[in-house]
Amino acid sequence: MPNPDLWTFALNCYARAGVETACLELQRQGTDVCVLICAAWLEVRGIACNQERMRALEEVAAPWRHRVVEPLRALRQAWRPLAEEDEALRELREALKGLELQAERSLLERLQTASREWSASASANQWLSALAPKGGCRAALETLRNAAYQTQLELTGV
Repeated sequence: MPNPDLWTFALNCYARAGVETACLELQRQGTDVCVLICAAWLEVRGIACNQERMRALEEVAAPWRHRVVEPLRALRQAWRPLAEEDEALRELREALKGLELQAERSLLERLQTASREWSASASANQWLSALAPKGGCRAALETLRNAAYQTQLELTGV
């Protein structure tokens, strides 16, 4: 069975027990979860990790994250308390959540395109460690790594 595209991998990996919590913790530490999930996808596929490739992912992600994803997320989070008491705002917040998810999907598609020609290597297991925030979150990182390998196995049988 062929390798799944990054979006399919991301949905399946994120749905695993503990991954959402781990990703939110890593996000609070300043990590871009889309880049991190892409890194997990690259790692389980055996794609070689190096500084140039990490920089390429960040160059793709940073503008989209700053201009699109973060403003949508900030507005959605700002509306949370008000939406608890206002049905119309609750519906708008849900629609906004859908836009945020679409923006993340677009980012994952861009990251997949950027990494399309990258080759495999014996040193591929460095992606998550290389992109993890400094000084912590080891348990969250291992949760994501384990989920990524389980997802790859489930989706490809390899």
